Amino acid sequence: MIKDIKGLHHITSMASNARRNNTFFTDTLGLRRVKKTVNFDDPNVYHLYYGDEAGTPGTVMTYFPFADVMRGRPGIGEVSETQFAVPKGSLSFWHERLTAQGVSNLQIGTAFGADRLHFSGPDGERFALIEADGDARKAWTGAGIADGVAIQGFSGAKFRLHDTAATAELLEFMGYQRAETEGDVTRFVIPGGNGADVIDLEALPKTPFARQGAGSVHHIAFAVENRAKQLDVRKALMDTGYQVTPVIDRDYFWAIYFRTPGGVLFEIATNEPGFDRDEDTAHLGEILKLPARFEPYRAQIEAGLTPLAA
Repeated sequence: MIKDIKGLHHITSMASNARRNNTFFTDTLGLRRVKKTVNFDDPNVYHLYYGDEAGTPGTVMTYFPFADVMRGRPGIGEVSETQFAVPKGSLSFWHERLTAQGVSNLQIGTAFGADRLHFSGPDGERFALIEADGDARKAWTGAGIADGVAIQGFSGAKFRLHDTAATAELLEFMGYQRAETEGDVTRFVIPGGNGADVIDLEALPKTPFARQGAGSVHHIAFAVENRAKQLDVRKALMDTGYQVTPVIDRDYFWAIYFRTPGGVLFEIATNEPGFDRDEDTAHLGEILKLPARFEPYRAQIEAGLTPLAA
């Protein structure tokens, strides 16, 4: 069993409009944009990162905003809901704020003993704010949102699958423990994790497969401390039969990827070197950062990207 994964590192989704995406996460949700860069495989598209002050692993939501891409179709074989932790007693604040800003599909509920507020993002993606008691992570207090109600990072994520058995076995191999089941949803947790350490598996055997597009999660990344531990995880996964990519340098972390039995793309990402490797923490996300191979084309790349502010 793998013992080096402590929870989520980041979650990456797709959007249809960069400016609208940036406004939603920095103004509506009050997260900090910690990096403004490009898709390393397609530099004509932004890669935007939002999180806490430093972009701590377990807090970072990232997006590829492909202009006018078709909206995704929800279904089986995907991360169906991204879940954020907020302080106990803060849901009334969030319900009022999101209502005032025209956020759609708000629904208050309770699951696994915690109150939560479900809502949709600009491209129909599903989120939940889940009240967490005793979460010691320091929130970023942007857009006038006070510390006592601000988002503290991820709580976890929910997957929709035809059959949860194989993915459950994989999660247990990765260090998660089966916790409890409510209806069609089974919860897995990492004891002593990084706060973003919950995965819920929802079994929906008769639901059609998802189609990726705007609003879809592209991949979900799990955190390891450093490159040495990442190589240990890679070997363990390959010894178990998974086809894992070589290590890829993403400038702010190193990454490996593999496809799960349920169809979800997993990444294992290092906590090092972090988002301050090329920017001072006080000024993260303010200017466009490019990988070295794209610097000679900066003027061309910048000319093709829509400004994030009017």
